[in-house]
Amino acid sequence: MVLKIYNTLTRQKEDFKSIKEGEVGMYSCGPTVYGYAHIGNFRTYLLNDLIQRTLKFYGYKVNHVMNITNVDDKTIRGSKKEGIPLREFTEKYTTLFFNDFKLLNIVIPKYVLKATETIPEMVEMIKILMQKGYAYKTNDGIYFSISKFKDYGKLAQLDKVKDRKERVKNDEYDKENAQDFALWKFWTEEDGDVFWETEIGTGRPGWHIECSAMSSKILGPHFDIHTGAVDLIFPHHTNEIAQSECCNGEKFVNFWIHGGFLTMPEGKMSKSIGNVVYLKTLIEKGYSPMEYRYMCLTTQYRMPLTFSEDSLQSAKASFSRLKNIVEELKDDKKLNGEYLAKFREALDDDLNAPKALAVLWELVRDEKAVGKYQTIKKMDEVFGLRLFEQEKIEIPEDIKSLAEERLFAKTAKDFKKSDELREELKALGWDIRDSREGYKLEKLS
Repeated sequence: MVLKIYNTLTRQKEDFKSIKEGEVGMYSCGPTVYGYAHIGNFRTYLLNDLIQRTLKFYGYKVNHVMNITNVDDKTIRGSKKEGIPLREFTEKYTTLFFNDFKLLNIVIPKYVLKATETIPEMVEMIKILMQKGYAYKTNDGIYFSISKFKDYGKLAQLDKVKDRKERVKNDEYDKENAQDFALWKFWTEEDGDVFWETEIGTGRPGWHIECSAMSSKILGPHFDIHTGAVDLIFPHHTNEIAQSECCNGEKFVNFWIHGGFLTMPEGKMSKSIGNVVYLKTLIEKGYSPMEYRYMCLTTQYRMPLTFSEDSLQSAKASFSRLKNIVEELKDDKKLNGEYLAKFREALDDDLNAPKALAVLWELVRDEKAVGKYQTIKKMDEVFGLRLFEQEKIEIPEDIKSLAEERLFAKTAKDFKKSDELREELKALGWDIRDSREGYKLEKLS
């Protein structure tokens, strides 16, 4: 069995082989911390988590790096709007981001780098690009000349790029128009106190150079996997390749893995459109982060996933059934090799989580299968659904008393009274189920 991954660079599935045996270098584009991350953003971070968990399941040591973009056009605008220093502004949203990260049970990457802490590495890259003739200085900054890199646009499969005079200073721009992009922006009054005094001038970095510098700082100039959402293919990842390969003189990344959008029925979820949904909103509506995580696993990562309350409600019901079944399993201390092989076969096919989830359900429903407890526990190392963790719920004393009274009535075979008490509990917002321990209470949403 061989793990096959769809490589955006070649537009086909390829056998995965790491540069260094038994070890994987992986870089993921992290958040730009200027506001709450929405659940569309977190679909991408859940993909990163699926990749990392799968590689660990296969026995690899994973050196996972993720950046925090804490200086760019958006963060500077946001801090000025809130009237607080950039560092204070970005730290607030970084903390909020990682709070949601933990709620979703996403493994924090081994290395988390902030852009503002990697300025010397960015300056060094820009100096090399200037020395090699790939970058040039203007009155407002230092730019990368895309016409100097013959393979520019290979990731996005752009047509051959001709000599161009256009350049763009903004970090994000018209995604249909390839232009020379800013590596370093000289200070302007709009930047306020956000600037660095360096050998290449007083100013701040462009967005694209940040990721190239942060990835190579930890993983070196050539590594295994780079991930991100599909909208980063151009211009961001295209520009990363250009500046990195021109600077270092070698291939930048072997496998580019991009996740599909989480869309709303009316189209893409986007802050600029104003149709975003946040994790805290789902929680307030009675959904758990694990139910959202389960929903994301039901669609292959490259495919668009349309979000709706109905789809989340369906995931909630399936996840609840699965949790209830798992909680009743007895541990026979065995592993089921047949089902683990099927599970791995599903993952081998470009991290096919829906197919792997189907294998788990097949095992759950197989009355003759042995080793269910340990095998599902092993599978959950990849899914990260916390299937064997008990949720801590505070149960009021009056609810406990009613539950105990119902248990007494059921034990005494007073089924009429038992049913009445069940309905009374339900009216108070609690579901009661019989279990080996007597009963289990669950808060109704």
